[in-house]
Amino acid sequence: MLQTAKSLLVVLGVALVCSFVVTSAAVLLEERQQHNLRLERIRNILKVAGLMPDDPFAAYQKYIEARLVDLHRARTVDPAGLPLHLQPDTFDFDKAARDPRYGEPIPPDRLGLKRRPRFMPVYFVRGDADFDKLILLIVGKGLWSTLYGYLALERDLVTIAGIVFYQQGETPGLGGEIANPRWQAQWRGKRAYDDRGRVAIRLVKGGAASPYGVDALSGATLTTRGVERAVRYWLGPEGYGPYLARLRSGGVPR
Repeated sequence: MLQTAKSLLVVLGVALVCSFVVTSAAVLLEERQQHNLRLERIRNILKVAGLMPDDPFAAYQKYIEARLVDLHRARTVDPAGLPLHLQPDTFDFDKAARDPRYGEPIPPDRLGLKRRPRFMPVYFVRGDADFDKLILLIVGKGLWSTLYGYLALERDLVTIAGIVFYQQGETPGLGGEIANPRWQAQWRGKRAYDDRGRVAIRLVKGGAASPYGVDALSGATLTTRGVERAVRYWLGPEGYGPYLARLRSGGVPR
């Protein structure tokens, strides 16, 4: 009996030690994963801003000013007290969209998605005159996957400064070309809005010849359509559009 008790104690001790090791490893791994996710987010924001520094964290602190926009009210809000997935520096689109307090359903023909957050982040790129660029998070549905990217506007909030897609699962060599820097470079200098303030950017065959056009991806009609739909939605009246219009006119503080 005594020998059995000792054996059980040994087994219990080993189990406790193993449990502690596994739990500690999981915590450390999660911290590392969160660090890597934040680093990747920062790198993409800096990339679309045209900044490629050796120290991304230091450059982000120096050049980027993150804000949270209430899309309904077309103004920035104080994120204090909001959950981590709604903080502009750690924003998680999917968690925010699913959150019953801060997410909301949308017609599926808008983005191909069922829900979106009510609040969305914006990132001001600091410059000599107030700010140089404004970066918007854009999300939409492609052929096979959800597309996550950043769109940068110049200080006039009309001219596109750049675009990146940092997460997508489209067909390599076809829809997956949305991640190709050469295709993304076509967006620079294009005008997102016409002279009447209406969203004018389009993805069409031969679009490079137009100030409002980007060449569609050959053989990737549905991915192209998804990108165009996402960009136009987030620039439009249901997305950042009202906030951008008020910011452009000086009618709302950034």
